[in-house]
Amino acid sequence: MPNLSVTRATCVRFIGLCVFLLMASTVWAQPKTCAMVLMHGKWGHPNNLAVFGRTLEAVCETYSIEMPWSRNRNYDQPYGVAIAEISAKVQALRAKGFSRVLLAGHSFGANAAMAYMVTQADVDGVIALAPGHSPALTYSRGIGKAAVDQARQSVAEGKGADLMEMDDYNQGKARTVRMRAEVLLSYFDPVGLGNMSLSASRFKRAVPFMWVIGTADPLYPAGPAYAFEKVPSHPASKYLVVEADHMATPDVAAAQVLEWVKSLP
Repeated sequence: MPNLSVTRATCVRFIGLCVFLLMASTVWAQPKTCAMVLMHGKWGHPNNLAVFGRTLEAVCETYSIEMPWSRNRNYDQPYGVAIAEISAKVQALRAKGFSRVLLAGHSFGANAAMAYMVTQADVDGVIALAPGHSPALTYSRGIGKAAVDQARQSVAEGKGADLMEMDDYNQGKARTVRMRAEVLLSYFDPVGLGNMSLSASRFKRAVPFMWVIGTADPLYPAGPAYAFEKVPSHPASKYLVVEADHMATPDVAAAQVLEWVKSLP
């Protein structure tokens, strides 16, 4: 005859284990409430932010999208359309039920994240990783000036669809690009959406803003005054300096960005 006390004890332990596993699986299965849209830099590809994205997956679902300035798309759409593409992704994530949607961009992608705050501003935070693309600086130095002036004239004359060529520069490298006049002007106008200093001062509202810059980045000497201090003040905003060059900054800073996202109210 079986020992009933042992059998009962075994059943109790088994039931307890089942309850524990059920509760644990419920916790593990709970979906994230945070989503993050990732935008690559000039001539880049969504995969360029793969390491950064995997790190941030600990707290946010990450979605890397291909932007018009990628090597494949080669400026196929103007800045306004790029903003609309970001907005469509943000709205899709809201529709999925994410209560917090963040933008994170590297180089030109950081530029776009800031431009988004000028036009839409319906996200809950912005992470600018090694911000890049400085049309005001290049124009003032005569780099691409003739092309920008010609594009401005073409647009004014209703010829925005005319194709143009210009030398485009990225971290000391140059390549000739061909695009419509309206597209060229939208990205390279020295006082347009590409001007990060102006964009910073034109944010529609204050959100947690993180500026991440490497000590070997060409923009590092400009310091916080260049754009960070012009953004509407928020107690959670942070200016982060890392030991890295322009390209390595996202990967080097990923762990610190993760901790910052975790700390957001």
